[in-house]
Amino acid sequence: MAKVKICGLTNIKDAEKAEGLGADYLGFIFFDNSPRFIPPDEIKRIIESLHGQSKKVGLFLDQDINFVRSQAGTCKLDVVQLHGTESPGYVGELKKDFTVIKTFRLKEGFDFNVLRSYEAADFYLFDTFVKGVAGGTGIPFDWGLLEGKSFDKPMFLAGGLNPDNVRHAIDRVRPFVVDVASGVEKMPGKKDHILLEKFIKIAKTEYSNNNSK
Repeated sequence: MAKVKICGLTNIKDAEKAEGLGADYLGFIFFDNSPRFIPPDEIKRIIESLHGQSKKVGLFLDQDINFVRSQAGTCKLDVVQLHGTESPGYVGELKKDFTVIKTFRLKEGFDFNVLRSYEAADFYLFDTFVKGVAGGTGIPFDWGLLEGKSFDKPMFLAGGLNPDNVRHAIDRVRPFVVDVASGVEKMPGKKDHILLEKFIKIAKTEYSNNNSK
């Protein structure tokens, strides 16, 4: 089946709803220049309130590796997502203790050979490149950049996904996980539960139908 990551969660109500609807990954942002940032102690409280099977993901952006280790341990994260320009060595060090997603922001001319240096990562995540913006832009990139490509890691697809385009994205790119934040929100950090349910239902049904081999 499709796997779904709901990102930029900021409160217990939205996190519980996403988990109850079958989200496979729940994302929490640990860098404070995001409109979806909440303090780590709040993230810890939300995670402790959840009792489902979803994986808890912490998003970090070029932060000190000891801070990442500390917060990932304290908040009991299942996965660390590195969303900045972290080096292959940085990824390798974190991989000793955590499952790691490494993000790459795509635009025309992106050199996919860069991925070869990041063998330590467990997953690749592809998001939209917007200068000066780390993520959550609500803007899709050209999915044609990924069409026909295969990678040695499972792929997360992010960047402007919503209930209206996620089916088309899955058909073209065949990602392992579709990752959404702004596409299921009323406002930054506040999820629209109707959109949340619609997105998860469409993504999971469509991926199951198209990947039944």
